[in-house]
Amino acid sequence: MAESSSEHTMFDVLRSIAAGKGGPRVGRLTLPKRRLIDTPNYIGLTSRGAIPHMTPDILAKHTELSGSYIALEDFTEKSQKRVEPAVFNIEPEDKAVLHAYTATPAPVATVLGARRHPAVIAPMGNGKDYVSIFTSTGFQQLKNKEYYRAIERLQPDVAIPLADLTFGNSQIRNKLPNPKRQLRMVERTEDWLAELIQLRSAEDKSEAASPPIFAPLLPVSYPMQWEYINRLSQEYLEHLSGLAIYDADILPDLSGHGSLDFLPRLSMDFITSPHEILRQVRLGVDVFTLPFINAVSDAGIALTFSFPPPSPTDSVLQPLGIDMWSQDHQISLKPLVDGCKCYTCTKHHRAYVQHLLNAREMLGWTLLQIHNHHMLNKFFEGIRAALSAEPPTFERDIEVFSRTFESELPKGTGERPRARGYHFKAEGGQAKINTRAWERYGDGGNEDPALAGEMAGLAVTGVTAEGVETPVVPDANTDAKELDKKGFAEVDQ
Repeated sequence: MAESSSEHTMFDVLRSIAAGKGGPRVGRLTLPKRRLIDTPNYIGLTSRGAIPHMTPDILAKHTELSGSYIALEDFTEKSQKRVEPAVFNIEPEDKAVLHAYTATPAPVATVLGARRHPAVIAPMGNGKDYVSIFTSTGFQQLKNKEYYRAIERLQPDVAIPLADLTFGNSQIRNKLPNPKRQLRMVERTEDWLAELIQLRSAEDKSEAASPPIFAPLLPVSYPMQWEYINRLSQEYLEHLSGLAIYDADILPDLSGHGSLDFLPRLSMDFITSPHEILRQVRLGVDVFTLPFINAVSDAGIALTFSFPPPSPTDSVLQPLGIDMWSQDHQISLKPLVDGCKCYTCTKHHRAYVQHLLNAREMLGWTLLQIHNHHMLNKFFEGIRAALSAEPPTFERDIEVFSRTFESELPKGTGERPRARGYHFKAEGGQAKINTRAWERYGDGGNEDPALAGEMAGLAVTGVTAEGVETPVVPDANTDAKELDKKGFAEVDQ
């Protein structure tokens, strides 16, 4: 059934599979000056404005990425020497500030949020009028008015207002805050949204002149945020262009709020596998943020799954990816995935990628990122095709997919690239994330005695020259001719 929205021209629902409202659907998101985003689809997650391991020219030439999520805390570096972040100090002529500062390719849309996804948990939490953000200079407070000014200055294509979140992403469904804290989360989030809308109205700016807003829906139960959602569908609707969903399980409860049906839904949920993507497509998510793609590339994993899946040939489940650190690929001239048309698979082979990883060459992770993004693009293309087919084959293909592939992504066995301090907050007793880049020679008990003797200025003779031992005084049984032959007691002229 084809549908569209005349009120929200930014997003069109082209087909809804469910008989009623909600459920899987095909749509198209249109942002000025950007590439059309056919949904369901995904956007990339950046680190300091860049997709990890890919430069802007590689992103434009070798991927079909439609958008990227950028966190303001990546650029907030207040200190005694820098009062205002550098991102606010540029004046591009024909580009939005955020696009110009990050060198994001022109067709790629930018989505601005306050915090990274997933975010580091702030020990002190959020306050009544601020959220805690983790910058390269430590935790700082970001107030709603400051965030509003950042949105207006940077001009992202989409902005997500502040939300009072605990950011326990990986435990969001089994470690909820207590009911009193949940209620405060909802109240603060609504207050911040109302204030942001009020600030826009006070400056007498048209909605078209300001970045579109995707209102956050919190990872709490529907009854806890029912009043907030109800006001979104009534009082705030004209100011909204979409919804940012932090727990996709809330979507079935939106069926009673018909005016929200035509808003695009951006999943900010913690997604760890393609199986979870398919589950959320079933619930009606349109656009995804996928934390696992950067993680698997870092781990040296090449994604191998596809949708619709190949017909299973036996009862053994296929892996969702292959570990490129494995010695099995050391002399393999096969592409990462047979038939894959990405740059990596058409220009290189497994042995080369495995060599790059072993040599710690950054190109290895770049090639993996190109391949993995290509695989996800094809995955979402397959989802859209299954939803658009007559009759739709989406439900049948999901069942085959679950019988074909393993439930979890594989773990890499090699060493990941070095983690940066602004990505992680070390806790007491926690082992170091990065291995030591260097250490004092001999600390591990493997000191070379011959080299140690040479460093001490001693002549190396006898069996010592072969690296067995470095005596301070020659052995009494050592032949004098042998000592002379080895250069014992010679003085360099």
